[in-house]
Amino acid sequence: MTLTREQGMLRAFAGLADTMVADYDVVDLLQNLVDSSSRWLGASAAGVMLADERGELDLIASTSEASRLVEVMQLSAYAGPCIESFTSGAVVSVPDISEVPERWQAFRERADEQGFAAIDAIPMRLRDQTIGTLNLFRTSPGDLPEDDLVAAQAFADVATIGILHQRTLAESDAIRQQLQFALNSRIVIEQAKGVVAQTRGVSIDRAFELIRDHARRNRQGISVVSSAIVERRLRL
Repeated sequence: MTLTREQGMLRAFAGLADTMVADYDVVDLLQNLVDSSSRWLGASAAGVMLADERGELDLIASTSEASRLVEVMQLSAYAGPCIESFTSGAVVSVPDISEVPERWQAFRERADEQGFAAIDAIPMRLRDQTIGTLNLFRTSPGDLPEDDLVAAQAFADVATIGILHQRTLAESDAIRQQLQFALNSRIVIEQAKGVVAQTRGVSIDRAFELIRDHARRNRQGISVVSSAIVERRLRL
């Protein structure tokens, strides 16, 4: 079945939105983003760059793994529309790459060599947090139609929410795991206190002091020492 442009864009949005309710891989999400952007927004090539822990942009997904596109993207991430969009949190549209500022000379020269004439860098941003950019390259100069620019920002917004949603879930899982570990450790510590109190004929408070002091002297965690006591691998 041949889809109209409107139908295709709606399906693309639906596919991106599915990441909010289903398990997914971030790279798959971003690959769908660049493929949809290239197909429905008239881009000759598209790529997504995400910031690492140092705030440096790295290419995560693109419509082509050809070195020509990767290199142009990386140059733009160093000094070009990509990094400016990321740092400003605003759309940076360049309708004619041949007229970019001198500070973007390396990007301009390589883009021209590869036949790219225009670029739109769209921030992947939620409120005051920018995590990367969606970058659309075109082989003909000119402005991207306003409706396409709005759609591109919407694509980027949905993907951004999906990525941040996954990060939140991952952090929540880590917190839950840490909490469960703490709860499990507390149970083992209580058991160890009982063992030491019985074998040493001391109070529960004194038993805990013995466990704690042994842990500190041997630079071990209290839960580790307690486990060893409960499993009869250690006798205080």
